[in-house]
Amino acid sequence: MAGGVSRRLGKNKALERIGGRALIERVVDRLIPVTTEVMVVVARPKQAEPLPLPSSVRVITDRYPGRGSLGGIFTGVDASAERWSLVVACDMPFLDLDLLRHLMAKSTNADAVIPRLNGQPEPLHALYSKACLGPMERMLRAGQLKIAPLFETVRVRYVDEGTIDRIDPRHLSFFNINTQAELEEALRLVREVG
Repeated sequence: MAGGVSRRLGKNKALERIGGRALIERVVDRLIPVTTEVMVVVARPKQAEPLPLPSSVRVITDRYPGRGSLGGIFTGVDASAERWSLVVACDMPFLDLDLLRHLMAKSTNADAVIPRLNGQPEPLHALYSKACLGPMERMLRAGQLKIAPLFETVRVRYVDEGTIDRIDPRHLSFFNINTQAELEEALRLVREVG
């Protein structure tokens, strides 16, 4: 997901350099070992032009621009050739491969696999199946843009905080960059964890 406008940071966060690479490059590199295809959803085609993406990455234009993350998630899941899509935001530089694999392993008898931290779902670090498309589209057409109500209409398997603690004890997978202070913290963390 790289279609946001980065209001709080005030610049295209996907291009910010973390550990010598653009943030979007770090995220794509983390996803390649666990996926059959990497797609980047942008709000407008021009948003993709400056992104340093490998030729194997497919760029998809949001079918519901201006409708927030829900529109982007719908667009990516709908465009995927696979039944399941792993959805992450472009501003998560410390994705943990073991945690991503754990989410993927929990997809049996579910329509979505959602981590929960502090009792709150993490919808931009989650797994969605094609079964979510109908409910998502109904929400989008009704102007309901919050993601959490989707989880009341589909079969969700939550990954609890205890499980996350065992795999990613510092919860760095969920660290995202929205402010200058968070960008500076990411630059500090990358020196520590790589």
